[in-house]
Amino acid sequence: MQKLQPVKALIIDLDGTLADTAPDFVVAINQVRAELDLAPMHSDAVMRMVGKGAEHLILSMLKLEYPEDQANSKHAAVLERYFHHYQLVNGKYAQLFPGVTEGLQALQQQGFRLTCVTNKSLQFAEDLLQLTDIRHHFEFVFGGDSFARKKPDPTPMLETCRALALTPEQVLAIGDSENDARAARAAGCPVLILPYGYNHGEPIQTIESDGIVDSLMVVAELLASVNTQ
Repeated sequence: MQKLQPVKALIIDLDGTLADTAPDFVVAINQVRAELDLAPMHSDAVMRMVGKGAEHLILSMLKLEYPEDQANSKHAAVLERYFHHYQLVNGKYAQLFPGVTEGLQALQQQGFRLTCVTNKSLQFAEDLLQLTDIRHHFEFVFGGDSFARKKPDPTPMLETCRALALTPEQVLAIGDSENDARAARAAGCPVLILPYGYNHGEPIQTIESDGIVDSLMVVAELLASVNTQ
């Protein structure tokens, strides 16, 4: 664990960080595959492709089944069908990870400003946060379609810092994948990684970060000690 400096706000990822949304993704993907007369995919295979936005997810799935030119030509139509199915299941099977509600409450009580930045489309993110009853904790929510680029590009982090009127050094990023860490590092934000999310099937120990913490509640406890030193 690297020594953290005091911060004023947090940028928190959604899928795999706040909520276990794997079941929603798997249901929607397999409904699309059924329409294409393809066999269902196991959840592990689906989750290795999650984290870079729906466009990447669908294209990755198609490339497993078709030559690249066919995958590319089918992409737009299949993506539209995926959005149709995902809208119907978004939040239906997802659950918050342990310690999330308590951690968000503790962070707010300590005076931290909270934002949620995800590669999920903004409307899906807003709907999920409302369904899980945690939307009220966040000052800003930004999705994968909020800016010109998604994580791991630093743009979402930098734009969120700008919205907060804070420097990147004053904003701690919390995520579960290399995408989150790379975006934070490139933006100049400190970053902590949670161990239970979706890192494309790779071990989280390979991620360059300022440390791995067990839960969002542990983040709150850690920052309480850092900010009172």
